[in-house]
Amino acid sequence: MPTSAARLAPAPSISYRDVLSDDGTRLTAWTNDPDGVVDGPTVVLCNGLGTGPWCWPALLRPDCGVRVVSWNHRGTGGSDRPEDPAHCGIEAFVEDALSVMDHFGIDQAPLMGWSMGVNTMFELAFRHPERVTGLFAVAGVPGDTFATMLAPLRLPRPVARALTVNTARVLELAGRALTPISSRLPVGPRGVAVLSHSGFMLPVADAEVTANAVREFLMTPIEWYMHLALATSEHARVSLSRLRVPAAFVAGRWDVLAGSRDMASAARRIDGATYVELDGSHFLQLEQPETVHELLLEFLERVG
Repeated sequence: MPTSAARLAPAPSISYRDVLSDDGTRLTAWTNDPDGVVDGPTVVLCNGLGTGPWCWPALLRPDCGVRVVSWNHRGTGGSDRPEDPAHCGIEAFVEDALSVMDHFGIDQAPLMGWSMGVNTMFELAFRHPERVTGLFAVAGVPGDTFATMLAPLRLPRPVARALTVNTARVLELAGRALTPISSRLPVGPRGVAVLSHSGFMLPVADAEVTANAVREFLMTPIEWYMHLALATSEHARVSLSRLRVPAAFVAGRWDVLAGSRDMASAARRIDGATYVELDGSHFLQLEQPETVHELLLEFLERVG
């Protein structure tokens, strides 16, 4: 069934396409290179759950030096919900990523993941290593994400997982009552300023771009978003022993949604992987877009 959420404030230099996934679900895919003129390598972005291109301001510039191909998750950002609502976990997202790559004629490419998208890209690399030439992880872990949440509080993993999963379950049940409120919140630079001093997010480089990202995110009904989140919570850790491609991890020291300690541990288990920890939150590419972009370009040079 189609989602009620529509694309809001299309990002500059972005073009959208309809792509059918293997199970027939129509996805809204996008690229920052609508005219095929970007001078740089192609990267497949496995984005954060329910987020769009506004979350990557450095990639919206025509001179960013990277051709990005990505898509909006099932039931978000104009993509349809699947006929079977249960077909929404990381495995389904891997199918979507492959369908988008095939649509754009990408046989293999480096993958970039953010947040839950890191789960997706590692699962894709594990299942289809022939399609992947590198892995660039931003504020995300290769599986069992909910157990790494609330990391700054130093809670035991089982406790953190129980708290976060049960919170998602409560929000899923309350979503129908909360969505009419959340979808109408007046999000602007002033609201972003409050959010960026909450501890959940730190001060951002561009308040207007961040406001667009938040507005687009809030178009997804809360009950559906939490349905997606709970489906991804079942994704266990991916085995890293078979990975043979360059990998890089960029973590936020104060990230409450993907623990930096777990990201560092994953980096140590991959031969030759790099790990950088920034003084930021889960939203590093909004807080420090130039730094994250420079790290991406350095990584792509290593892959190339």
